[in-house]
Amino acid sequence: MEQRISIERLEQAVNIFGSFDENIRLLEQEFSVTVVNREGELRVSGEPEETMLAAKAIQALLTLSSRGEAIGEQNVRYVIGLVRAGKEEQITELTGDVLCISAKGRPIKPKTIGQKEYIQSVLKNTVTIGVGPAGTGKTYLAVAAAVQAFRDKQVNRIILTRPAVEAGERLGFLPGDLQSKVDPYLRPLYDALFDMLGAETYQKYLERGNIEVAPLAYMRGRTLDDSFIILDEAQNTSREQMKMFLTRLGFGSKIVITGDVTQIDLPDGKASGLKEAMRVLKKVEGIGICQLTNADVVRHVMVQRIVKAYEDYETAKNGGKGRK
Repeated sequence: MEQRISIERLEQAVNIFGSFDENIRLLEQEFSVTVVNREGELRVSGEPEETMLAAKAIQALLTLSSRGEAIGEQNVRYVIGLVRAGKEEQITELTGDVLCISAKGRPIKPKTIGQKEYIQSVLKNTVTIGVGPAGTGKTYLAVAAAVQAFRDKQVNRIILTRPAVEAGERLGFLPGDLQSKVDPYLRPLYDALFDMLGAETYQKYLERGNIEVAPLAYMRGRTLDDSFIILDEAQNTSREQMKMFLTRLGFGSKIVITGDVTQIDLPDGKASGLKEAMRVLKKVEGIGICQLTNADVVRHVMVQRIVKAYEDYETAKNGGKGRK
C-alpha cells in the first residue's frame, strides 16, 4: 500500500527528514515502511496498517514543523508514541506555547502533553507538585516559569532550594565552608538559571537579593512574600521539612515542588515528605499535582529506556503491583 503526502515548501521536507535523513530513517524503522520524496510529495509504502500510522506520524511532524518547531529525534519518538496510542491529534496542543526566552534567545516551551499540563498547573495554581522520572524537565520548566514571572514583575524574588541529602555520599567529606559544601547540591538549579538569564545577569540579581539559592534548612522561620519558590529533589524531604516548607508561603507567592519518588536517598525507614504531601494535599483547592511519566522524558532516548527498565524491574519485584 502507498500513501502520498504533499509538501508545500522544501524547507519543511528538509526539517522532516533531519540531518542525514535520520528522522525519516527512524520512522521507516519503527513502522517498517519506505518513505521517498518525489515531486513535492512524500510517498509512504509498506503494510497497510503501518503505512497509515507512518503517514499520520508524518502529518503530525508537518504540523509541528509548520509552527516553527525544529524536528529532532525526541520529537519523532514522541510523535510515534502518540500515533501508536491513537492520540496524534493532541500534537496540535503542543505548538506555540513559549514559556520563556533563554539568555541566548532560544524559546523554552513544553515538548510533551505531560509537560504542557504541568506548566498550565504552575501558571494556574498557587502550589504545584510535579513528580516524574529524570529528564522530564520538571526543574528546568519550573525555573523557566519563575524567570518569566520575575521578568513580568509578578514576583520580586526567585528562591530555589533543595534538601542537602546525599546520593550515597557525605557532605562532611567535601572541602570548604558550608556554602561550598552545599553548592554541588544546588548545581542543577544554578545551571538552569544560567541558561535562562546568562551568567552576568544571574550574578547581578544574586547580589541584589532577587535570586536566592539555598539549602532547605535555611527556610525555617521565614515567611516568603512576592516570591516564586522552587523546592527541587523534594522526595528527599522528611515529613517535618515538607510541612515547614509549605507553611513558608507568603502573600503574592507561588510554590513549585519537584521530585522523583523512585529516587529517594533518605535513610531506610524514613518516610518521604513528598509522598505524604501528595496524599494529604490532593484535594486542596489551589494545589495542582502533576504526574509526568517516561513518555515525557526529553533527554537522550537512553534515559527513557533506563527509566522504563527500572519501572519494569520494580513492577516484577513487587509481584506486578508497581513500585511501593
